[in-house]
Parts: sequence; C-alpha cells; structure tokens
Amino acid sequence: MADGVRAALLAGGEGRRMGPLGHGRLKPLVPFGGAARLIDFSLANAEASGLGEVLLLSQYAERQLMDDLYRTWWRPGFRVHFGPYDRGYREGTGHLPAPPGGTPERGTADALIRKAPYLFGPGTSEVLVLHADHVYRFDYGPLIAAHRRSGAALTVAYQRIERAWVHLFGMVDFDAAGRLTAFVEKPAEPTSDLVFAAFCVFDAARLHHYLERLDGTDWQHDISRDVIPAMLAGGELILGHEVPGHWEDIGTVDRYHRAHLALVSERPPLTVGQLPCTIRPGVPREVVGSAPGVIRSLVPADLVNGGLLEHSVAFPGARIGAGARVRRSVLLPSSEVPDGADIDSAIVLEDGTVQSVAAASPRGGAGV
Repeated sequence: MADGVRAALLAGGEGRRMGPLGHGRLKPLVPFGGAARLIDFSLANAEASGLGEVLLLSQYAERQLMDDLYRTWWRPGFRVHFGPYDRGYREGTGHLPAPPGGTPERGTADALIRKAPYLFGPGTSEVLVLHADHVYRFDYGPLIAAHRRSGAALTVAYQRIERAWVHLFGMVDFDAAGRLTAFVEKPAEPTSDLVFAAFCVFDAARLHHYLERLDGTDWQHDISRDVIPAMLAGGELILGHEVPGHWEDIGTVDRYHRAHLALVSERPPLTVGQLPCTIRPGVPREVVGSAPGVIRSLVPADLVNGGLLEHSVAFPGARIGAGARVRRSVLLPSSEVPDGADIDSAIVLEDGTVQSVAAASPRGGAGV
C-alpha cells in the first residue's frame, strides 16, 4: 500500500434507476461483464495499484455488502476495511456493533463524515475517493504521484467526451496551467467537453477542513455539489489528471445494456483479461467470433445453448432453450431462456424475467 494514502470506496447506491435489474440487490453488486459485479472494478484497480486496503463507505444494507466483500475481497495482501464493523470480521466472532444512530446519510460527503475516524487516522496524508458503479481499469499510482509532486489540495480525474453528453456528468474546465477553473454538476448548458471521472485524490488535511466547515450549514452533503466547489471558491490548488482509456459510469439500465454491447463490438473497450472475475471464480470466459449457436458473444464455459446467441453477454449458469434466439442482450447468472423464445435488446434476470431496454441512450466514458 502507498504510504499515507487512504482509499475510500463510496458504495451506498440503491440502484433505483436500474428498474427490475436493481430490485432485490445492491447496486454495487449488480453483475457486469460476464463474471464480475460493478464494485469489483474499483477494487481490482486498487489492488493492482498496490493499495492493500480500501475503506468501505456505505450505510444502505451495509451488512449484506460487507458479507459479500468479506467472502470475495479478503485475501493475503488485500482487503476491504469495514470501519466500526471491521474488528468483528477480523476476529471471526460474528459480533457487530449496532448501526449508528442519527439522521441517515444524505449524500457522499456524509459518508466521509460518518467514517472520519477510520478515514483520517494517524499517518494519512492523502485520501483517494472511488465509486462502486464505474467500469474502468486504471493504475492509481501515477495519479497519486502527480498529486504529491504538485502539492495540490485536490487532483481530479477527468475525461474528454462529446459535449452533447456533458450534461449527464460533472463538468470541469482548466486554465493553461492546468488548474481547475470551473466545476458544475450536471450543467444545463455545458461550456466544456471535459467531465469529472468521479475519482480523485484529496490532501487529507484540506478535505477534513472543508468537511468540518460545511457540516452544519445549509448544504447538499455532496462531494461534487459542495466540497469541490467550496475548495474552488476557497482558492485551493486543484489540478486535473486525464483518464486516457475507457471509463464508464453505469447509472441507468440503458447505459448498463449499452456497455455490455460494447464488450462484444468489433473494438471492445475492455478485453476479457481486464474484466475482474468474482462470480464463480475460475469459470473460464471467452469471446466467440463465430461458433455453433454463438455469434460474437461473451460466454462462460458452462453455457448450455440449444438455440442461437448473437452479440450478447452471458454469465455462468445461463441456459438457452431449444430453438430460442437471443440478440443484443445480457443473460444474468443462472438465467434461463425458454425453448423457442425470441429475445432482442433485453436483460434476462435470474428468475427468467425479461427486462426490455428502451431506445439507446448516451453512455459516459471514452468513445461517447
């Protein structure tokens, strides 16, 4: 782990905009890419970047999320820290303290405040803030190194996208020296084609100062809407760090669907080897250009296919009935397509429910 860096993962999303895909499951645990969940990307990035520990920031159904992450992401050299619940997991006692009282979290900044004793501990010089619903592979090492060299209070990751879609994200702009000059969350009239990639490195002391200053005021309790604008208004040195590769914010079911179709396109944004594997680890995956019953799809080795699968992504345990045809779709783990079914542009859930996808909507990240 990089000395002095505290990585914090914001994972409190309920997934209300995901429709049936989000019912009965936490958004960070929504399956993605054939063998992973959304949360696995930021964790895989952290581990590959040499960060041995990530602090979980979540209060929504937190026990369910912790139980899952304890099973999938606690291993020699890397683990997720559970704040006040961590000791119970480490000791294997199963004893967890009562959930904290008070008002519920109202935004991402509240998550930082609630876990402040575990976030701003002795020896913490920087705080790396990550999100649990972004799909990308990235080495945080150069970002942290550049932040330290600059002496900045904050370094934000950003990408250049088509201006037509900037209104979906946090818009940023920089001067000739690379200093942040504008930060507007979901602008109605974008003036820049640069967007905040929603991960960043704070100087720990400056972040703590602004959280204390904002707490108790009339604010929205949000990092993007409150903390960063307050730092900008306060004259802090805020720099940018470009994300050159693929980055995607999976905020809606349409973007979820489009992101999967991109994986089986002629030029996929991520290779099979870049996808984490936490759903039935060890089950091989392969991209099939053309094979009996399969045309350019991402499939598990245990796929049972009695029909035709085209330009789709199937998870382990998926079954396609005799004479069925599936196109431009996602088959979740252990889902079944009935004999003779004709499914196009949909997500087949574990219980067989077919969630149709509306007309394509813009997606974030490279190549928008």
